[in-house]
Amino acid sequence: MSQTTAASDLKATAGYSIEEGNAASRNAYNWAKKTFSTRVGKPGEPAQDLEGGFSNEIRFGNERLGIGSDGIGTKIEVAERVDRYDTLGHDLIAMVADDLVVAGFIPTNLSNIIDVNTLNYEVVDELMRGLHDAAQFSSIAVTGGEIAELGNRIGGYPGARMNFNWCSTAVGVLHPSLEKPLSGANVRAGQAVVALRSPSFRSNGYSLARRVLTKAFGEEWHKASYSGADADVMGATWGEVMLAPSLIFAPGVTAVLDAGLPLHAAAHITGGGVADNFKRVLKSGVGAELDNLFAPLPAMSQLAELGGISPADAYLYWNMGNGMLLVTDADQAEAVAAELTAKGYAAQVAGRIISEPTITLKVGAGELRYDI
Repeated sequence: MSQTTAASDLKATAGYSIEEGNAASRNAYNWAKKTFSTRVGKPGEPAQDLEGGFSNEIRFGNERLGIGSDGIGTKIEVAERVDRYDTLGHDLIAMVADDLVVAGFIPTNLSNIIDVNTLNYEVVDELMRGLHDAAQFSSIAVTGGEIAELGNRIGGYPGARMNFNWCSTAVGVLHPSLEKPLSGANVRAGQAVVALRSPSFRSNGYSLARRVLTKAFGEEWHKASYSGADADVMGATWGEVMLAPSLIFAPGVTAVLDAGLPLHAAAHITGGGVADNFKRVLKSGVGAELDNLFAPLPAMSQLAELGGISPADAYLYWNMGNGMLLVTDADQAEAVAAELTAKGYAAQVAGRIISEPTITLKVGAGELRYDI
């Protein structure tokens, strides 16, 4: 099967295309860049060296701030199905806070917008209570927001107390140990890669996951029993498994920087998986060989089997148990992993940077290679 045909088949299964999404994002960013000239030499001047990332730098004199926006996608439908909303705040903050911290910005403030069909006070209260808890964990102040009632412009799971979409923008300040943001410009062959384990799907790849689950168990898939090896942690149903909240990595990366340990680049593993996200910071013609990643969550392995999804594609649509990758000096990699472990994260040295422009994953399913 050709690569084009394989991509087309997976698009039909997932309902979207990573390649087309990346192309549309590049085009949108090219339009956005044309506006940068409006702030040259003025407060709020954007940086030019973080292209390809999910956040950007804005300058106010000598102060360097980061800004990024994101949402939690179709994971919202899982919450509507299960009728539980107090975990989604962790997903919302994780998506923007972790995008900021991989560029060296420590998240400080967040503003959010909830677009709803018809307002339900109790659901909004649950959402904001969860956002409060996630903000406390991340040392973030929620300093702005809006609730907009849009009627039939907003859809979702029929019968839910409220259908909605939830997005946010976060800002952060460059860590004082850094002279400039982490762009990947200083990544060199011989450096080491440290992985942080993700205990959930986070907020990515849900359109594909929902399609697989619907095909396997029908429209009420969220009620189907889950019997994976981690069912005692993830939950007894597929709905509970898919609702498991995102772990926010920003406090752990901040602790690494606070400890004075070297970081040359970092990648938040979101939609596009390990390879598509990691290559964004491999900008000097280098690649990576990752032979000690965390194993996929049992639920991810089961979904791939249920949907007939190849390992190469599964590692593009889901994080497969790895939520973030950090690039550090080889002789400091164990110290970085130990600092993260001390802060309650599961971390391990996962591989190294190589001189060839490819990303090779040596995982249980075999060797997967992705060109940069």
